Amino acid sequence: MFTSNPFATLSEVISPDMMQGYIVLMVLLVMGGTILDMLHKKSAKYFFENAKKAQKSAKRSVSGGEKASIAVSVLVNEVLTSGEFSNPRRRLSHLLTMYGFIIFAATTAIMIFSPESTSTLLPQLWHIGALMLAVGGYWFWFFIRVDVAAEGLSCFRFERADLFIVSLLATSTFALIWSFTGGGLGIPFALFILSSTVLFGGVYWSKFAHMFFKPAAAHQKKIIMADGGRENLPPDYDLTDPEVQRKFPDIPTYMGKNPPNMGLCIKAERANHY
Repeated sequence: MFTSNPFATLSEVISPDMMQGYIVLMVLLVMGGTILDMLHKKSAKYFFENAKKAQKSAKRSVSGGEKASIAVSVLVNEVLTSGEFSNPRRRLSHLLTMYGFIIFAATTAIMIFSPESTSTLLPQLWHIGALMLAVGGYWFWFFIRVDVAAEGLSCFRFERADLFIVSLLATSTFALIWSFTGGGLGIPFALFILSSTVLFGGVYWSKFAHMFFKPAAAHQKKIIMADGGRENLPPDYDLTDPEVQRKFPDIPTYMGKNPPNMGLCIKAERANHY
């Protein structure tokens, strides 16, 4: 079953054209929901206006080579490896979910648009992607998300903001159940289609659009730090520097002439005292 293509069995009762049309419809729903979300939140307008504002505070110009290096850094750190997550559990969960979804969605499209393919690799990747997605998603839902791990709320609590992750988990779960029960039409297939339709049709109410702005925002922030603008934030002072202590006399008064480096206190321990 792990090496069988469930869409090949399905093509005996549903034409490949209908399945391909469904895929195209889901892509259009994602594009439409993302554009509507951007228009509603005005996130694109804010991003470009903030970039222009930051340019006025720049202390130096960033060369093309530096910008390319920063772009590669963002691609590797923020996009491919999710390096912005300092919590290793959260990072691993995110990577499993992200790459699982990419593999699952890509192999679904390939198998549907290539119904004549006899490859056993694609079905294997399809099942592996769905399993990765389920493991990463359920790990996040039951053990990692902040309202459960930090605030002590029930993991079965559901709000509209949870629509994206719940429909994502339902899609992978019912896809696996549908495949392991032999494919074809039936209740598992109906639930698989329903959950995937809610997933892609509900993009407007999800955080999907932020996946496009997150790398762009990370790139822009690194450009601002490189050009010296620092978003008008003060520099990182060495509190033991005599010049800094003369500029800010409260430091030696209340913290002594050799104040300790207290670091990022927010990372001192896990937030679980609410």
